[in-house]
Amino acid sequence: MTARLLFLIWLATLGASLGTGAANTPVLTSSPRRVVILPIRDDIMPPLVYVVRRGVKTAMDSKADLLVLDMNTRGGRVDSTEKIMEILAQFPGESVTYVNKAAYSAGAFIAVATHRIYMAPESVIGAAAPIMLAPGGTGVEAMPETLEIKTTSALSARIRSYAQKNGHNPDVVEAMIDKQKELVIDGKTINEKGRILTLTNVEAEREYGTPPKPLLSAGTVESLDVLIDKLAGPGAYKTVIQPTGAEKLATWINALNWLWLIIGVAGIYIEIKTPGFGLPGIVGISAFALYFLGSYVAGLSGLEWPALFVLGLVLVILELFVFPGTVLLGLAGALLMIVTIVMAMVDIYPGNPALPDLPQLKLPLRNLGLAAVGSAVTLFILSRVLPKTSLYGVLVSQSASGVRSVETEAQVQASRIGREGVAISVLRPGGKAMFGDEVLDVVTQGEMLPKGTRVRIIGHSAKEAIVEPIEPSNPVAG
Repeated sequence: MTARLLFLIWLATLGASLGTGAANTPVLTSSPRRVVILPIRDDIMPPLVYVVRRGVKTAMDSKADLLVLDMNTRGGRVDSTEKIMEILAQFPGESVTYVNKAAYSAGAFIAVATHRIYMAPESVIGAAAPIMLAPGGTGVEAMPETLEIKTTSALSARIRSYAQKNGHNPDVVEAMIDKQKELVIDGKTINEKGRILTLTNVEAEREYGTPPKPLLSAGTVESLDVLIDKLAGPGAYKTVIQPTGAEKLATWINALNWLWLIIGVAGIYIEIKTPGFGLPGIVGISAFALYFLGSYVAGLSGLEWPALFVLGLVLVILELFVFPGTVLLGLAGALLMIVTIVMAMVDIYPGNPALPDLPQLKLPLRNLGLAAVGSAVTLFILSRVLPKTSLYGVLVSQSASGVRSVETEAQVQASRIGREGVAISVLRPGGKAMFGDEVLDVVTQGEMLPKGTRVRIIGHSAKEAIVEPIEPSNPVAG
């Protein structure tokens, strides 16, 4: 009995203490929320894609709670708009658009790709029907009827999918694109057939349906700062992404990335084939630098890929000039260079798998294929034509390291004719051979010779000595 009474007293005391503690415990304030602000200004063109990609990756890296688009645009290119919408979809947190005066055309598309839309006083959104620019961008010309129907249908479906995903009314969005769309809600005609829907901030926030729901806008807010205070609270940590001049430069660099690869391969090939280090090597290295610079500025890759590319190039050089015939070094280097070239074009976001999937590899592999074909054709032409032209002499004589002139090199090559030596690597048909105490790059006339074969110099091709076997059936051991 006593034990039971003590137990009941203990329960009462525990309950009182818990109740008092709960009543007196202060509400813990969380740390300031992180907000990344992305300005969407002027025309929506390719440079803006790079800005948005950088902004989204910054938000993901910093684990931002809120991504805000500060928008004032009259529209822009459809391809850039669709890419921006795809990039925004990668952000795992909450995304918001603040229509800071205007979100016409492509701007309305991008706004729908965010979770909520707020508007400034006297702002507008809509008028998103596709148009076709006249040649040279001098104006707008009539779109052929079939093309207009196809384009409108495709865009409507694409934008409806984003609207449905983010909780916006897909009928409202479709009425902004398709002039054949009549929009009637609660018996009230919002948009007549034959017109393109454009909404003011007041119209966009009007509520319809049961239960009442805003037409498109979650509300009118005086300023961007007020909106951030409303959504993230006072004292939020803000990061504003500002466009850079380099991102505009990266637009045309990346448009020609396959060409930089062709020039890079051709430049390095000519450099290997000519004595010393000169103009071809500088051009080749510069072309590869432009390729990786474009990917870096566009936000596609970091500095790790160009660094690994240089490592691969070093391995190939070691294979050619230091350890000829080992194969493994050259193979590893070439494979590393190819992988870095592909990965520099892959768009990978923080938190996503490090290895890309097939859709992510589609564009990089296409560009690599174009570059491979172009390089093969270029190298074939150069190997046949370049040694016979005066340009070859200019390239050789302009060596940056001050090596022998063309005339001196020709004299040295002529003096080697008839010299005999020993292959110090397998000739496939190229390789290395020792002539006295001098090691030369040599090439046979097509046959493969094992290491140790005695050979004789019979001519030259660029900087390589052409050799023939002295005793093809009795190679020298060692």
